[in-house]
Amino acid sequence: MNLHNLPKLKGKRRKAKRVGRGYSSGKGGHTVGRGSKGQKARGKVKLGFEGGQLPLHRRLPHKRGFKRAFRDEVEILNVGDLNRWDPKTVVSPQNLLEVGLIDRIPKGGVKILGDGELKKKLTVKDVKLSEAAKEKILKAGGEIGE
Repeated sequence: MNLHNLPKLKGKRRKAKRVGRGYSSGKGGHTVGRGSKGQKARGKVKLGFEGGQLPLHRRLPHKRGFKRAFRDEVEILNVGDLNRWDPKTVVSPQNLLEVGLIDRIPKGGVKILGDGELKKKLTVKDVKLSEAAKEKILKAGGEIGE
């Protein structure tokens, strides 16, 4: 059975009430369910029309700018922040979270920038690096793992 061959159910669809056809139509005769007098009784009124007053949608300030809904947020650190670890330690987003250098691991991951000096040999894994940060980690004798 498909939608196109469903049986018609008797009494399922009700006929529309014909308004404005006198009192015998069953809906208030000449006022036709619109009340008595006034702009709304006489004709159509635009949605949001407030009788000439500046409508709400024009009174409110416009939304400024544009914000991407599905942007990849990235936690940012500097090379100087990594000096707290012992030499030969593996630096990963999980370790950074445990130590408290980042609050969470976002979808975009963690990125390390090149501000500050690195004085220890560290292995950095699963982290995005700027060119300056790569240079400083390798210069300090560290490694960059994937």
